[in-house]
Amino acid sequence: MPNPASDPSALCSRSRETTVPTLPADTTGTVVWHRDNLRIDDQPAVTAAAKADWLLPLFIFDPAFYGSDGLACDARLRFLHESLDDLDRCYRERTTTGLSYAVGDPTDVLERFRSAGWKVVAAASPSGRYGNRRDRRARAELDVRFVGGDGIVRHTDRTRREWQDRVETWFGADQFEWNPDSVRVVEFSTGLDPKDVERAYGVVPTKSQVPRGGVRPARARLRSFVDQIGDYPGNISSPVDAREGTSGLSASLAFGCLSVRQVYQYVDAHAPGGRGAEMFVSRLYWNRHYEQKLADWPGWTDSAVNPVLRGFNVDRRDPDLIDAWKRGRTGYPMVDASMRCLRQTGWLNFRMRALCASFYFHVLQQPWRVGADWYYHHLIDASASINYTQWQSQCGLVGRPTLRLYNPRKQVRDQDPDGAFVHEWVPELAALPSEYLDRPEHTPLSVQADCGLRIGEDYPRPVVDYDEAREEFRDRLDDVRAEAADALARPAVADRASLSGGRSAARSIARNHGTDAKQAASENGNQARLDAFGESEFRPE
Repeated sequence: MPNPASDPSALCSRSRETTVPTLPADTTGTVVWHRDNLRIDDQPAVTAAAKADWLLPLFIFDPAFYGSDGLACDARLRFLHESLDDLDRCYRERTTTGLSYAVGDPTDVLERFRSAGWKVVAAASPSGRYGNRRDRRARAELDVRFVGGDGIVRHTDRTRREWQDRVETWFGADQFEWNPDSVRVVEFSTGLDPKDVERAYGVVPTKSQVPRGGVRPARARLRSFVDQIGDYPGNISSPVDAREGTSGLSASLAFGCLSVRQVYQYVDAHAPGGRGAEMFVSRLYWNRHYEQKLADWPGWTDSAVNPVLRGFNVDRRDPDLIDAWKRGRTGYPMVDASMRCLRQTGWLNFRMRALCASFYFHVLQQPWRVGADWYYHHLIDASASINYTQWQSQCGLVGRPTLRLYNPRKQVRDQDPDGAFVHEWVPELAALPSEYLDRPEHTPLSVQADCGLRIGEDYPRPVVDYDEAREEFRDRLDDVRAEAADALARPAVADRASLSGGRSAARSIARNHGTDAKQAASENGNQARLDAFGESEFRPE
Protein backbone atom coordinates (compact mmCIF):
# COMPACT_ATOMS: atom_id res chain seq x y z
CA MET A 1 0.00 0.00 0.00
CA PRO A 2 1.34 3.50 -0.81
CA ASN A 3 2.59 5.55 2.10
CA PRO A 4 -0.19 8.01 3.10
CA ALA A 5 2.45 10.40 4.34
CA SER A 6 3.27 11.28 0.74
CA ASP A 7 0.46 9.90 -1.43
CA PRO A 8 -3.02 11.52 -1.41
CA SER A 9 -4.52 8.49 -3.14
CA ALA A 10 -3.46 6.35 -0.18
CA LEU A 11 -5.55 8.54 2.12
CA CYS A 12 -8.62 7.98 -0.04
CA SER A 13 -7.92 4.25 -0.13
CA ARG A 14 -7.67 4.08 3.64
CA SER A 15 -11.06 5.78 3.95
CA ARG A 16 -12.65 3.40 1.43
CA GLU A 17 -11.19 0.35 3.15
CA THR A 18 -12.36 1.33 6.64
CA THR A 19 -15.58 -0.41 7.66
CA VAL A 20 -18.52 1.85 8.39
CA PRO A 21 -19.81 1.24 11.95
CA THR A 22 -22.81 -1.08 12.07
CA LEU A 23 -25.90 0.14 13.89
CA PRO A 24 -27.32 -2.25 16.46
CA ALA A 25 -30.75 -3.63 15.65
CA ASP A 26 -33.73 -1.36 16.30
CA THR A 27 -31.54 1.70 16.88
CA THR A 28 -31.07 4.94 14.97
CA GLY A 29 -27.83 6.63 14.03
CA THR A 30 -27.01 10.03 12.60
CA VAL A 31 -23.79 11.35 11.07
CA VAL A 32 -23.02 15.00 11.76
CA TRP A 33 -21.28 16.14 8.60
CA HIS A 34 -19.08 19.04 9.66
CA ARG A 35 -18.21 21.29 6.70
CA ASP A 36 -17.99 24.56 8.57
CA ASN A 37 -19.70 25.26 11.92
CA LEU A 38 -16.69 23.60 13.58
CA ARG A 39 -18.04 23.62 17.13
CA ILE A 40 -20.40 21.56 19.28
CA ASP A 41 -22.18 24.36 21.18
CA ASP A 42 -24.98 26.34 19.53
CA GLN A 43 -24.58 23.93 16.62
CA PRO A 44 -27.98 23.01 15.12
CA ALA A 45 -26.77 19.86 13.34
CA VAL A 46 -25.23 18.42 16.51
CA THR A 47 -28.41 19.15 18.44
CA ALA A 48 -30.52 17.48 15.75
CA ALA A 49 -28.24 14.42 15.52
CA ALA A 50 -28.22 13.95 19.30
CA LYS A 51 -31.88 12.91 19.13
CA ALA A 52 -30.77 9.58 17.60
CA ASP A 53 -29.44 6.63 19.58
CA TRP A 54 -26.00 6.89 17.98
CA LEU A 55 -24.08 9.95 16.78
CA LEU A 56 -20.99 9.98 14.56
CA PRO A 57 -19.28 13.38 14.03
CA LEU A 58 -17.46 13.36 10.69
CA PHE A 59 -15.23 15.68 8.68
CA ILE A 60 -14.37 14.76 5.09
CA PHE A 61 -11.15 16.12 3.62
CA ASP A 62 -12.18 17.01 0.08
CA PRO A 63 -9.32 16.76 -2.48
CA ALA A 64 -10.86 19.70 -4.37
CA PHE A 65 -9.48 22.04 -1.70
CA TYR A 66 -5.92 20.72 -1.89
CA GLY A 67 -3.07 20.65 -4.37
CA SER A 68 -1.82 23.25 -6.83
CA ASP A 69 -5.35 23.92 -8.10
CA GLY A 70 -6.93 23.87 -4.63
CA LEU A 71 -9.70 26.24 -3.64
CA ALA A 72 -7.89 27.60 -0.57
CA CYS A 73 -4.40 28.82 0.27
CA ASP A 74 -2.25 26.69 2.55
CA ALA A 75 -2.62 29.07 5.48
CA ARG A 76 -6.40 28.78 5.36
CA LEU A 77 -6.07 25.00 5.23
CA ARG A 78 -3.83 25.14 8.31
CA PHE A 79 -6.44 27.26 10.11
CA LEU A 80 -9.03 24.63 9.18
CA HIS A 81 -6.86 21.80 10.46
CA GLU A 82 -6.21 23.59 13.74
CA SER A 83 -9.95 24.11 14.10
CA LEU A 84 -10.54 20.41 13.51
CA ASP A 85 -7.99 19.46 16.16
CA ASP A 86 -9.83 21.69 18.59
CA LEU A 87 -13.21 20.30 17.55
CA ASP A 88 -11.90 16.79 18.18
CA ARG A 89 -10.82 17.93 21.65
CA CYS A 90 -14.27 19.38 22.34
CA TYR A 91 -15.97 16.10 21.45
CA ARG A 92 -13.53 14.06 23.56
CA GLU A 93 -13.98 16.29 26.57
CA ARG A 94 -17.75 16.08 26.29
CA THR A 95 -18.18 12.43 25.24
CA THR A 96 -14.73 10.70 25.45
CA THR A 97 -15.09 9.97 21.71
CA GLY A 98 -13.57 12.26 19.10
CA LEU A 99 -14.14 13.52 15.59
CA SER A 100 -13.94 11.01 12.72
CA TYR A 101 -12.09 11.72 9.48
CA ALA A 102 -12.37 10.51 5.90
CA VAL A 103 -10.77 11.61 2.63
CA GLY A 104 -12.48 11.68 -0.75
CA ASP A 105 -15.48 12.99 -2.60
CA PRO A 106 -18.01 13.84 0.15
CA THR A 107 -20.95 12.29 -1.66
CA ASP A 108 -19.09 9.02 -2.17
CA VAL A 109 -18.05 8.88 1.48
CA LEU A 110 -21.51 9.72 2.80
CA GLU A 111 -23.17 7.20 0.50
CA ARG A 112 -21.43 4.40 2.42
CA PHE A 113 -22.99 5.60 5.66
CA ARG A 114 -26.43 5.94 4.10
CA SER A 115 -26.16 2.41 2.72
CA ALA A 116 -25.36 1.17 6.23
CA GLY A 117 -28.52 2.76 7.64
CA TRP A 118 -27.10 6.03 8.95
CA LYS A 119 -28.88 9.34 8.41
CA VAL A 120 -26.77 12.42 7.66
CA VAL A 121 -27.32 15.97 8.91
CA ALA A 122 -25.31 19.13 8.38
CA ALA A 123 -25.72 22.73 9.48
CA ALA A 124 -27.21 24.75 6.64
CA SER A 125 -24.98 27.57 5.45
CA PRO A 126 -24.77 29.50 2.18
CA SER A 127 -21.69 28.46 0.22
CA GLY A 128 -19.60 29.30 -2.81
CA ARG A 129 -19.78 27.77 -6.27
CA TYR A 130 -18.22 24.41 -5.45
CA GLY A 131 -19.87 24.05 -2.05
CA ASN A 132 -23.26 24.89 -3.48
CA ARG A 133 -22.97 22.15 -6.10
CA ARG A 134 -21.68 19.69 -3.50
CA ASP A 135 -24.56 20.35 -1.10
CA ARG A 136 -27.21 20.14 -3.82
CA ARG A 137 -25.84 16.77 -4.87
CA ALA A 138 -25.77 15.50 -1.29
CA ARG A 139 -29.37 16.56 -0.75
CA ALA A 140 -30.61 15.09 -4.01
CA GLU A 141 -28.70 11.80 -3.99
CA LEU A 142 -28.39 11.03 -0.29
CA ASP A 143 -31.26 12.92 1.31
CA VAL A 144 -28.82 14.78 3.54
CA ARG A 145 -30.76 17.01 5.89
CA PHE A 146 -29.45 20.56 6.15
CA VAL A 147 -30.54 22.06 9.47
CA GLY A 148 -31.24 25.77 9.73
CA GLY A 149 -31.36 27.85 12.87
CA ASP A 150 -28.60 30.27 11.87
CA GLY A 151 -30.76 33.38 11.65
CA ILE A 152 -31.18 33.06 7.87
CA VAL A 153 -34.75 33.13 6.54
CA ARG A 154 -35.48 30.22 4.22
CA HIS A 155 -38.37 28.50 2.46
CA THR A 156 -40.31 31.64 1.61
CA ASP A 157 -40.46 33.80 -1.51
CA ARG A 158 -40.06 37.09 0.35
CA THR A 159 -37.27 36.49 2.84
CA ARG A 160 -36.81 40.18 3.58
CA ARG A 161 -40.25 40.75 5.06
CA GLU A 162 -39.77 41.62 8.74
CA TRP A 163 -36.17 40.38 8.36
CA GLN A 164 -34.70 42.75 10.93
CA ASP A 165 -37.19 41.67 13.59
CA ARG A 166 -36.58 38.00 12.85
CA VAL A 167 -32.82 38.31 13.12
CA GLU A 168 -33.07 40.37 16.28
CA THR A 169 -35.24 37.64 17.82
CA TRP A 170 -32.73 34.98 16.75
CA PHE A 171 -29.82 36.87 18.31
CA GLY A 172 -31.59 36.91 21.65
CA ALA A 173 -32.93 33.36 21.55
CA ASP A 174 -31.58 30.43 23.55
CA GLN A 175 -28.62 28.70 21.98
CA PHE A 176 -28.86 25.14 20.69
CA GLU A 177 -28.09 22.57 23.35
CA TRP A 178 -27.69 18.79 23.48
CA ASN A 179 -27.18 16.21 26.19
CA PRO A 180 -24.09 14.01 25.65
CA ASP A 181 -25.51 11.47 28.11
CA SER A 182 -28.57 10.88 25.92
CA VAL A 183 -26.67 9.60 22.87
CA ARG A 184 -23.79 7.22 22.17
CA VAL A 185 -20.97 8.76 20.15
CA VAL A 186 -18.98 6.43 17.89
CA GLU A 187 -15.94 6.91 15.64
CA PHE A 188 -15.18 5.98 12.02
CA SER A 189 -11.65 4.76 12.68
CA THR A 190 -9.60 5.50 9.57
CA GLY A 191 -6.56 6.35 11.67
CA LEU A 192 -6.20 9.63 9.78
CA ASP A 193 -5.82 13.12 11.17
CA PRO A 194 -5.14 16.59 9.73
CA LYS A 195 -1.37 16.14 9.94
CA ASP A 196 -1.58 13.12 7.61
CA VAL A 197 -3.50 15.23 5.12
CA GLU A 198 -1.01 18.09 5.32
CA ARG A 199 1.90 15.75 4.65
CA ALA A 200 0.18 13.98 1.76
CA TYR A 201 -0.84 17.18 0.00
CA GLY A 202 2.29 19.16 0.87
CA VAL A 203 0.48 21.85 2.85
CA VAL A 204 3.23 24.26 3.88
CA PRO A 205 1.83 27.65 4.90
CA THR A 206 4.05 30.65 4.24
CA LYS A 207 1.79 33.44 5.43
CA SER A 208 2.64 35.30 8.64
CA GLN A 209 0.57 36.82 11.45
CA VAL A 210 -2.16 34.23 10.89
CA PRO A 211 -4.42 33.60 13.92
CA ARG A 212 -4.76 30.09 15.29
CA GLY A 213 -7.90 28.15 14.47
CA GLY A 214 -10.24 26.54 16.97
CA VAL A 215 -12.87 27.23 19.60
CA ARG A 216 -10.45 27.99 22.42
CA PRO A 217 -8.38 30.61 20.51
CA ALA A 218 -11.60 32.20 19.27
CA ARG A 219 -12.99 32.52 22.77
CA ALA A 220 -9.72 34.04 23.97
CA ARG A 221 -9.79 36.61 21.16
CA LEU A 222 -13.40 37.47 21.96
CA ARG A 223 -12.63 38.06 25.63
CA SER A 224 -9.61 40.19 24.80
CA PHE A 225 -11.50 42.25 22.25
CA VAL A 226 -14.43 42.98 24.57
CA ASP A 227 -11.97 44.38 27.11
CA GLN A 228 -10.95 47.03 24.56
CA ILE A 229 -14.16 47.38 22.56
CA GLY A 230 -14.45 51.06 23.41
CA ASP A 231 -11.50 51.75 21.10
CA TYR A 232 -13.08 49.87 18.20
CA PRO A 233 -14.53 52.87 16.26
CA GLY A 234 -11.14 54.55 16.01
CA ASN A 235 -9.32 51.42 14.88
CA ILE A 236 -11.30 50.13 11.92
CA SER A 237 -10.04 52.34 9.08
CA SER A 238 -6.25 52.42 9.45
CA PRO A 239 -4.66 49.16 8.28
CA VAL A 240 -2.10 49.44 11.07
CA ASP A 241 -4.59 50.11 13.87
CA ALA A 242 -7.09 47.56 12.57
CA ARG A 243 -4.70 44.63 12.85
CA GLU A 244 -4.84 44.67 16.66
CA GLY A 245 -7.74 47.04 17.23
CA THR A 246 -10.55 45.02 15.66
CA SER A 247 -11.93 41.73 16.95
CA GLY A 248 -9.77 39.34 14.92
CA LEU A 249 -12.75 36.99 14.85
CA SER A 250 -13.55 37.02 11.14
CA ALA A 251 -11.79 33.73 10.36
CA SER A 252 -13.28 32.07 13.45
CA LEU A 253 -16.75 33.13 12.34
CA ALA A 254 -16.13 32.00 8.77
CA PHE A 255 -15.22 28.52 9.98
CA GLY A 256 -17.90 28.52 12.66
CA CYS A 257 -15.55 28.05 15.62
CA LEU A 258 -18.01 30.42 17.29
CA SER A 259 -21.51 31.19 16.11
CA VAL A 260 -22.45 34.78 15.39
CA ARG A 261 -25.08 34.43 18.09
CA GLN A 262 -22.51 33.30 20.66
CA VAL A 263 -20.45 36.40 19.92
CA TYR A 264 -23.50 38.66 20.08
CA GLN A 265 -24.64 37.28 23.43
CA TYR A 266 -21.16 37.47 24.93
CA VAL A 267 -20.79 41.10 23.87
CA ASP A 268 -24.28 41.87 25.15
CA ALA A 269 -23.48 40.33 28.52
CA HIS A 270 -19.91 41.55 29.06
CA ALA A 271 -19.13 44.63 26.96
CA PRO A 272 -19.56 48.11 28.42
CA GLY A 273 -22.17 50.22 26.73
CA GLY A 274 -21.12 52.78 24.19
CA ARG A 275 -20.43 53.41 20.55
CA GLY A 276 -17.81 50.64 20.26
CA ALA A 277 -20.21 47.90 21.26
CA GLU A 278 -22.98 49.37 19.11
CA MET A 279 -20.76 49.50 16.03
CA PHE A 280 -19.48 45.98 16.53
CA VAL A 281 -22.98 44.55 17.04
CA SER A 282 -24.11 46.29 13.87
CA ARG A 283 -21.38 44.35 12.04
CA LEU A 284 -22.85 41.10 13.35
CA TYR A 285 -26.19 42.07 11.83
CA TRP A 286 -24.45 42.84 8.56
CA ASN A 287 -22.83 39.40 8.71
CA ARG A 288 -26.31 37.85 8.70
CA HIS A 289 -27.39 40.29 6.00
CA TYR A 290 -24.71 39.11 3.59
CA GLU A 291 -25.37 35.47 4.39
CA GLN A 292 -29.02 36.12 3.61
CA LYS A 293 -28.07 37.66 0.27
CA LEU A 294 -26.17 34.56 -0.82
CA ALA A 295 -28.86 32.22 0.50
CA ASP A 296 -31.44 34.14 -1.54
CA TRP A 297 -29.40 34.16 -4.74
CA PRO A 298 -26.28 31.96 -5.14
CA GLY A 299 -25.45 33.84 -8.35
CA TRP A 300 -23.60 36.50 -6.35
CA THR A 301 -20.41 34.48 -6.83
CA ASP A 302 -20.68 34.35 -10.63
CA SER A 303 -22.87 36.98 -12.27
CA ALA A 304 -23.48 40.67 -11.84
CA VAL A 305 -26.70 41.26 -9.92
CA ASN A 306 -27.81 43.74 -12.54
CA PRO A 307 -28.05 42.01 -15.95
CA VAL A 308 -27.17 45.23 -17.77
CA LEU A 309 -23.76 45.24 -16.10
CA ARG A 310 -22.82 41.62 -16.77
CA GLY A 311 -19.61 41.50 -18.72
CA PHE A 312 -18.64 45.06 -17.82
CA ASN A 313 -14.83 45.37 -18.17
CA VAL A 314 -14.51 41.84 -19.60
CA ASP A 315 -13.46 43.12 -23.01
CA ARG A 316 -10.70 45.18 -21.37
CA ARG A 317 -9.00 42.29 -19.62
CA ASP A 318 -5.26 42.95 -19.46
CA PRO A 319 -3.13 40.17 -17.90
CA ASP A 320 -0.29 42.60 -17.22
CA LEU A 321 -2.48 44.99 -15.25
CA ILE A 322 -4.04 42.12 -13.31
CA ASP A 323 -0.61 40.73 -12.50
CA ALA A 324 0.65 44.13 -11.34
CA TRP A 325 -2.37 44.42 -9.03
CA LYS A 326 -1.91 40.93 -7.60
CA ARG A 327 1.82 41.39 -6.98
CA GLY A 328 1.52 44.91 -5.57
CA ARG A 329 3.40 46.58 -8.42
CA THR A 330 0.90 49.19 -9.63
CA GLY A 331 2.86 52.31 -8.66
CA TYR A 332 0.17 53.28 -6.11
CA PRO A 333 1.78 52.62 -2.71
CA MET A 334 -1.37 52.12 -0.62
CA VAL A 335 -2.74 49.62 -3.13
CA ASP A 336 0.60 47.85 -3.43
CA ALA A 337 1.13 47.66 0.34
CA SER A 338 -2.37 46.27 0.79
CA MET A 339 -2.05 43.64 -1.90
CA ARG A 340 1.30 42.45 -0.57
CA CYS A 341 -0.12 42.37 2.95
CA LEU A 342 -3.05 40.29 1.70
CA ARG A 343 -0.79 37.79 0.02
CA GLN A 344 1.61 37.55 2.97
CA THR A 345 -0.87 37.52 5.89
CA GLY A 346 -4.24 36.54 4.41
CA TRP A 347 -5.96 39.55 5.93
CA LEU A 348 -6.81 43.19 5.28
CA ASN A 349 -9.16 45.52 7.08
CA PHE A 350 -12.32 46.36 5.16
CA ARG A 351 -11.27 49.82 4.05
CA MET A 352 -8.16 48.47 2.35
CA ARG A 353 -10.14 45.61 0.79
CA ALA A 354 -12.50 48.24 -0.56
CA LEU A 355 -9.67 50.43 -1.82
CA CYS A 356 -8.05 47.60 -3.76
CA ALA A 357 -11.35 46.32 -5.18
CA SER A 358 -12.32 49.83 -6.26
CA PHE A 359 -8.91 50.45 -7.81
CA TYR A 360 -9.03 47.14 -9.67
CA PHE A 361 -12.49 47.65 -11.16
CA HIS A 362 -12.82 51.42 -11.52
CA VAL A 363 -9.24 52.46 -12.30
CA LEU A 364 -7.58 49.41 -13.87
CA GLN A 365 -11.01 48.55 -15.33
CA GLN A 366 -10.59 44.79 -15.12
CA PRO A 367 -13.26 42.03 -14.85
CA TRP A 368 -14.48 41.74 -11.27
CA ARG A 369 -14.55 37.97 -10.79
CA VAL A 370 -10.81 37.60 -11.32
CA GLY A 371 -10.16 40.02 -8.48
CA ALA A 372 -12.84 38.56 -6.22
CA ASP A 373 -11.48 35.05 -6.72
CA TRP A 374 -7.98 36.24 -5.84
CA TYR A 375 -9.27 37.64 -2.56
CA TYR A 376 -11.22 34.45 -1.87
CA HIS A 377 -8.16 32.24 -2.38
CA HIS A 378 -5.86 34.25 -0.12
CA LEU A 379 -8.11 35.46 2.68
CA ILE A 380 -7.97 33.33 5.83
CA ASP A 381 -11.45 34.60 6.69
CA ALA A 382 -12.76 33.93 3.18
CA SER A 383 -16.54 33.85 3.23
CA ALA A 384 -18.31 33.51 -0.10
CA SER A 385 -21.23 35.56 1.15
CA ILE A 386 -19.19 38.53 2.35
CA ASN A 387 -16.45 38.45 -0.29
CA TYR A 388 -18.55 38.28 -3.43
CA THR A 389 -21.43 40.48 -2.30
CA GLN A 390 -18.97 43.13 -1.16
CA TRP A 391 -17.09 42.95 -4.43
CA GLN A 392 -20.26 43.41 -6.44
CA SER A 393 -21.46 46.22 -4.20
CA GLN A 394 -18.09 47.96 -4.30
CA CYS A 395 -17.82 47.66 -8.07
CA GLY A 396 -21.34 49.00 -8.55
CA LEU A 397 -22.75 45.88 -10.20
CA VAL A 398 -26.07 46.17 -8.38
CA GLY A 399 -26.95 49.18 -10.50
CA ARG A 400 -27.49 51.81 -7.86
CA PRO A 401 -26.95 55.39 -9.09
CA THR A 402 -24.02 56.04 -6.76
CA LEU A 403 -20.62 54.42 -6.50
CA ARG A 404 -17.88 54.16 -3.91
CA LEU A 405 -14.61 55.11 -5.55
CA TYR A 406 -11.60 55.28 -3.26
CA ASN A 407 -8.77 57.64 -4.15
CA PRO A 408 -5.55 55.66 -3.48
CA ARG A 409 -3.55 58.85 -2.99
CA LYS A 410 -5.97 60.27 -0.45
CA GLN A 411 -6.01 56.97 1.44
CA VAL A 412 -2.26 57.25 2.02
CA ARG A 413 -2.69 60.71 3.48
CA ASP A 414 -5.73 59.80 5.57
CA GLN A 415 -4.96 56.28 6.77
CA ASP A 416 -1.14 56.09 6.75
CA PRO A 417 0.09 59.64 7.26
CA ASP A 418 3.42 58.58 8.78
CA GLY A 419 3.96 55.87 6.17
CA ALA A 420 4.18 53.00 8.67
CA PHE A 421 2.02 50.63 6.60
CA VAL A 422 3.56 51.47 3.23
CA HIS A 423 7.10 51.35 4.57
CA GLU A 424 6.48 47.90 6.08
CA TRP A 425 5.00 46.28 2.98
CA VAL A 426 6.77 48.19 0.22
CA PRO A 427 10.37 48.15 1.45
CA GLU A 428 11.57 49.76 -1.79
CA LEU A 429 10.03 52.95 -0.41
CA ALA A 430 11.26 52.53 3.16
CA ALA A 431 13.66 55.46 2.89
CA LEU A 432 11.19 57.74 1.11
CA PRO A 433 9.83 60.51 3.36
CA SER A 434 6.12 60.11 4.06
CA GLU A 435 5.19 63.35 2.31
CA TYR A 436 6.01 61.72 -1.04
CA LEU A 437 4.20 58.41 -0.48
CA ASP A 438 0.93 59.51 -2.03
CA ARG A 439 2.68 60.15 -5.39
CA PRO A 440 6.21 58.72 -5.42
CA GLU A 441 6.58 59.48 -9.12
CA HIS A 442 6.56 63.19 -8.22
CA THR A 443 9.50 62.84 -5.81
CA PRO A 444 12.28 65.25 -6.84
CA LEU A 445 15.30 63.51 -8.32
CA SER A 446 17.51 64.95 -5.58
CA VAL A 447 15.32 63.34 -2.90
CA GLN A 448 15.34 60.06 -4.81
CA ALA A 449 19.11 60.19 -4.91
CA ASP A 450 19.31 60.88 -1.19
CA CYS A 451 17.07 57.84 -0.58
CA GLY A 452 18.98 55.59 -2.95
CA LEU A 453 15.76 55.14 -4.91
CA ARG A 454 14.94 55.40 -8.60
CA ILE A 455 11.23 55.63 -9.38
CA GLY A 456 10.59 53.66 -12.54
CA GLU A 457 13.33 51.17 -11.74
CA ASP A 458 13.30 50.28 -8.03
CA TYR A 459 9.60 51.03 -7.76
CA PRO A 460 7.23 51.31 -10.74
CA ARG A 461 5.60 54.41 -12.05
CA PRO A 462 1.77 54.26 -12.03
CA VAL A 463 0.54 51.59 -14.44
CA VAL A 464 -2.35 53.88 -15.42
CA ASP A 465 -3.07 57.56 -14.97
CA TYR A 466 -5.59 57.75 -12.13
CA ASP A 467 -7.49 60.83 -13.23
CA GLU A 468 -7.77 59.77 -16.86
CA ALA A 469 -8.82 56.23 -15.94
CA ARG A 470 -11.44 57.45 -13.50
CA GLU A 471 -12.94 59.80 -16.06
CA GLU A 472 -12.94 57.09 -18.72
CA PHE A 473 -14.69 54.65 -16.40
CA ARG A 474 -17.25 57.25 -15.43
CA ASP A 475 -18.09 57.92 -19.07
CA ARG A 476 -18.38 54.22 -19.87
CA LEU A 477 -20.67 53.58 -16.93
CA ASP A 478 -22.73 56.66 -17.60
CA ASP A 479 -23.62 55.20 -21.01
CA VAL A 480 -25.47 52.28 -19.36
CA ARG A 481 -26.43 53.74 -15.99
CA ALA A 482 -30.02 54.57 -16.95
CA GLU A 483 -30.62 51.15 -18.48
CA ALA A 484 -29.21 49.52 -15.34
CA ALA A 485 -31.59 51.60 -13.22
CA ASP A 486 -34.49 50.42 -15.38
CA ALA A 487 -33.53 46.79 -14.72
CA LEU A 488 -33.99 47.29 -10.97
CA ALA A 489 -37.71 47.75 -11.56
CA ARG A 490 -37.95 44.06 -12.43
CA PRO A 491 -38.99 42.11 -9.30
CA ALA A 492 -36.45 39.31 -9.85
CA VAL A 493 -33.58 41.80 -10.10
CA ALA A 494 -34.86 43.86 -7.18
CA ASP A 495 -35.15 40.79 -4.96
CA ARG A 496 -31.61 39.60 -5.54
CA ALA A 497 -30.27 43.15 -5.15
CA SER A 498 -32.02 43.16 -1.74
CA LEU A 499 -31.81 46.91 -1.21
CA SER A 500 -32.64 48.13 2.27
CA GLY A 501 -35.95 49.51 1.01
CA GLY A 502 -36.85 46.37 -0.91
CA ARG A 503 -38.71 46.45 -4.20
CA SER A 504 -40.05 49.94 -3.55
CA ALA A 505 -36.50 51.31 -3.27
CA ALA A 506 -35.56 49.56 -6.51
CA ARG A 507 -38.58 51.01 -8.30
CA SER A 508 -37.67 54.45 -6.99
CA ILE A 509 -34.18 54.14 -8.49
CA ALA A 510 -35.70 53.13 -11.83
CA ARG A 511 -38.13 56.02 -11.71
CA ASN A 512 -35.58 58.68 -10.74
CA HIS A 513 -32.53 57.47 -12.66
CA GLY A 514 -33.82 55.28 -15.49
CA THR A 515 -34.17 56.05 -19.17
CA ASP A 516 -37.37 58.08 -18.72
CA ALA A 517 -35.68 60.32 -16.15
CA LYS A 518 -32.61 60.63 -18.34
CA GLN A 519 -34.73 61.59 -21.33
CA ALA A 520 -36.62 64.18 -19.33
CA ALA A 521 -33.40 65.65 -18.01
CA SER A 522 -31.96 65.76 -21.51
CA GLU A 523 -35.00 67.55 -22.83
CA ASN A 524 -34.61 70.06 -20.03
CA GLY A 525 -31.02 70.65 -21.06
CA ASN A 526 -29.73 69.23 -17.82
CA GLN A 527 -28.69 65.67 -18.57
CA ALA A 528 -27.88 63.77 -15.42
CA ARG A 529 -24.31 62.64 -14.98
CA LEU A 530 -22.75 60.26 -12.56
CA ASP A 531 -21.52 62.50 -9.79
CA ALA A 532 -21.19 60.26 -6.75
CA PHE A 533 -17.52 59.34 -6.91
CA GLY A 534 -16.91 60.40 -3.35
CA GLU A 535 -15.24 58.64 -0.46
CA SER A 536 -17.24 56.11 1.52
CA GLU A 537 -16.79 53.10 3.76
CA PHE A 538 -16.73 49.61 2.23
CA ARG A 539 -20.01 48.80 3.87
CA PRO A 540 -23.48 47.42 3.04
CA GLU A 541 -25.95 49.15 0.84
